[in-house]
Amino acid sequence: MKRFGFSLAWGFATIVLASSLVSAAVVDYTWDVENFTVERLCDEHVVTGVNGSIPGPAINVREGDTVIIHVRNKSPYNNSNHYNDICRHGIFQLASQWSDGPEYVTQCPIPPGGSYRYKFTITKQEGTLWWHAHSSFLRSNVYGALIIRPRWGHSYPFPRVYQEVPILLGEWWNVNVEDVGNNASQGIVPRNSDAFTINGLPGDLYNCSQNQTYRLNVKQGKRYLLRIINAALNEQHFFKIANHSFTVVAIDASYTRQYKTDVIVLAPGQTVDAIITTNQSVGSYYMAFTEYRSSNVINNNSTTRGVLVYEGASQSLAPIMPDLPDQFDTPTAHKFYTNITGLAGGPHWIPVPRSVDENMFIAFGIALTPCNLPGPSGCINLGGINVLLSASMNNESFVLPKGRGSSMLEALYHNNVSGVYTRDFPSQPPFVFDYTDPSLAFGNTTLAFAPKSTKAKPVKFNSTVQIVLQNTAILGAENHPIHVHGFNFYVLAQGFGNYNASVDESEFNFVNLQVRNTIAVPVGGWAVIRFRADNPGIWLVHCHLENHLPWGLAMTFEVENGPTPSTRLPSPPADLPKC
Repeated sequence: MKRFGFSLAWGFATIVLASSLVSAAVVDYTWDVENFTVERLCDEHVVTGVNGSIPGPAINVREGDTVIIHVRNKSPYNNSNHYNDICRHGIFQLASQWSDGPEYVTQCPIPPGGSYRYKFTITKQEGTLWWHAHSSFLRSNVYGALIIRPRWGHSYPFPRVYQEVPILLGEWWNVNVEDVGNNASQGIVPRNSDAFTINGLPGDLYNCSQNQTYRLNVKQGKRYLLRIINAALNEQHFFKIANHSFTVVAIDASYTRQYKTDVIVLAPGQTVDAIITTNQSVGSYYMAFTEYRSSNVINNNSTTRGVLVYEGASQSLAPIMPDLPDQFDTPTAHKFYTNITGLAGGPHWIPVPRSVDENMFIAFGIALTPCNLPGPSGCINLGGINVLLSASMNNESFVLPKGRGSSMLEALYHNNVSGVYTRDFPSQPPFVFDYTDPSLAFGNTTLAFAPKSTKAKPVKFNSTVQIVLQNTAILGAENHPIHVHGFNFYVLAQGFGNYNASVDESEFNFVNLQVRNTIAVPVGGWAVIRFRADNPGIWLVHCHLENHLPWGLAMTFEVENGPTPSTRLPSPPADLPKC
């Protein structure tokens, strides 16, 4: 049986032809990436999106389904910089490595007028993920939900809900986002966005947006499953609904023990599934996202809100506003991030491997690079030296292999990596210092300046990799969301300050630890993660703050082939875009 996707010319829809006797299906979509006009914040804007909507179409599947997405790049730009590729954030991509999406890592971008068919099977995953463009700042409008329900005949490991509702936090600019992204790629701090959005709408706190406020109509006495996605580019957020509490049941498409809270915290790239019960008096209640600012970096300092409206609520009464946390409330954020535990023994649960084959320590953070821009615009003067912002992992600032004739994955497949990337990403930082002391950077070019490189860390198939992710304060400390492509990982522990194995290993959780694909490494702190490298290919690891990826806060793993045909990197598809 098949599910057919229709383009927005007919209204985006999915026809489901299945029954409880069918264990899996093929889900087929056609997506047109093209420009269209929308009205936001008092003006009309031409934006690039999918099938004429922001957010783009949701992917609705069940565990075991095979997904086919025909992506056609109809954007009118004919310059070499305006390309597109689509990332399915969090999908394992077992035997479908060519569909992972990051440009120049697993594929070359889809050129204007070109197309590419992504195909992958949902294997041992349930919950909420999402998809987005993996090319510069295009993901500000090119994104959408990816919802995975249990196979037919299987149920959720939590109480039945009345309705499931995707809640996508987005970010909006009143300018061309490609220009914003180009500034970031040069090492210049890009301008802040002009608004945040809920399901594409900015909400009534922004100009000309009274009628562009997301509204969720509910019935009293029901349970609703909110599938919450932080698709913003550069900001972590608190999320609250006035007079209502949440029961968290999943994070990053991994089930959790039920965790009750009145506030949810999400970094860019993360998802949370949470149940609310509409047990309040009939009325209207604001739902609101406000920034969690883990550093003194000047951000938007703005709030977006939608409205939860009970059936029968008076239209004349103003909605109740939640009491939001202070934007610098790190203790509240850390409590949420660390108190959630995994649902040991639940669907698709696999105990954490106890022995480790590869031990890594990755120190990462913001760095510097010499400024060669003409004129003073954008340059930062530091101790008499003109510099631009950069970022690094283990003192290596990652550069995508643009202009080298191949993606990294193609180079690996053809055993011709020379000139594309090198296999010498260091497992340890080149020097040891007090990672949380910001005074060390000034006047110390060894710490502050990182060389540009395109490096991979080779690991053997099915080996267990443990990484200490050490956040640094060389040029300012902040909470960094680190995302690993191709794998889920276990979170053994996290904390503040410098990681100390002799003390901190005693805090490792081996029983019901979190399983994630994106970890918000605490500001000026650390996290220890562990995963099984059971998927051959090239897998990007990067900060999901969009400014930081073009600055170089990334690395890659090269996982070797396994012993059987099903554990080897498959041949590239015939329509794989060329560089």
